[in-house]
Amino acid sequence: MVLGAWYWVLGTGYWVLGTGYWQLAPRTKNPAPSTQHQEPSTRHPEPSTMSIISKYLTREIFRYVIIVLTTVVGIYIAVDFFEKIDNFMEAGVPLPKIIIFFLFKIPFIISQILPVCVLLAVLIVFGLMARNNEILALRTSGVSIWQLLKPLISLGFLFSFLLFLLSEVIVPLTVGESNQIWLREVKKKSAVISKENNIWLKDNRRITHIKYYDRTLKAIFGVTVYYFDNDFRLARRIDAKRGVFKDKKWSLYEVLEQNFVSKEEGCRVVFHKEIAELLDLMPENLTIIVKKSEEMSFKELLAYVKRVEDEGYDATLYRVDLQAKTAFPFICLILCIIGAGIAVKGKIKESLPTGIAYGIAIAFFYWVLYSFCLSLGYGEILSPGIAAWSANFVFLCFGIFNLLNAE
Repeated sequence: MVLGAWYWVLGTGYWVLGTGYWQLAPRTKNPAPSTQHQEPSTRHPEPSTMSIISKYLTREIFRYVIIVLTTVVGIYIAVDFFEKIDNFMEAGVPLPKIIIFFLFKIPFIISQILPVCVLLAVLIVFGLMARNNEILALRTSGVSIWQLLKPLISLGFLFSFLLFLLSEVIVPLTVGESNQIWLREVKKKSAVISKENNIWLKDNRRITHIKYYDRTLKAIFGVTVYYFDNDFRLARRIDAKRGVFKDKKWSLYEVLEQNFVSKEEGCRVVFHKEIAELLDLMPENLTIIVKKSEEMSFKELLAYVKRVEDEGYDATLYRVDLQAKTAFPFICLILCIIGAGIAVKGKIKESLPTGIAYGIAIAFFYWVLYSFCLSLGYGEILSPGIAAWSANFVFLCFGIFNLLNAE
């Protein structure tokens, strides 16, 4: 659902930008460029000239990043609101709580779409410069593509740093809070997650404790279920080494079952190799309850990986996410390079909306390749490092190839 809304938002953002924002740009009537081939001048621009150009590019790119980011976040929130409003209404959640829920979601949304917004901003700025023949004028004045690329690389590093900082400091706090609001206020589930990421669930005369949940396998490990009678006295206890969700119920393996009959008889102990247990617990609820990678900082995730492996569980999924935490922010830099290569080759001079569509298509294919590589990492087909960095390497090569051809 999140990915579907993301693609829908990007498509709608393209329509808004392609038909509206570019028309707001000043349109000075420039003389038509000469049909004769003009060789770029071999003169080197003055340092003060390059400083002015760098400041201009920085200011304009920042301005359009804010415009695009505000537009796309607004549309995303609107889509998400209409998807969830029925759930909030049925649960009777007050309006202030709903507003807080969506405010907590904004940092995570920004962290996901900021690279796309950076690419679109670069395409818009360079597209407007190309429409007004400013790039042609700069190149005939001796400004090379590589000189224009210097401020873009600086901006790319800056946006990458800001994205890493956002994902490291703010997103872990806000995502956890929004998930708790959804779980407690909407789904009416009571859950306590300890610092060790153990899961405690309280239901009707039943308390469930899960040491570890693998969302890829839909499996739970270290399961203990306590059943209580009407007087809230312990009536039954189940300890299982592992549980797997299949056929809409949980199959528990290597089970120790204790039934507390009475004080005189004590308890009866039975061992089971496998039993089916009806737990009011669905994998999608556990996915919300369990603390996910985006809810942890790099340091917390690294410590969690070590703890999970020390307890004998498979932490491949979290190792891939650990590498992805450092790999994903660099896409801001890579998309800056790709955007510059597309713009200076003149592909968006005649039709800015077409150039924006081209940029959205590139972002879409990056996300597909990135997600595919991560899936291969989760499945242990690729190592965590290769899975997280492969998409970046492919698109960096594509960006450099574009620039070499443009020069």
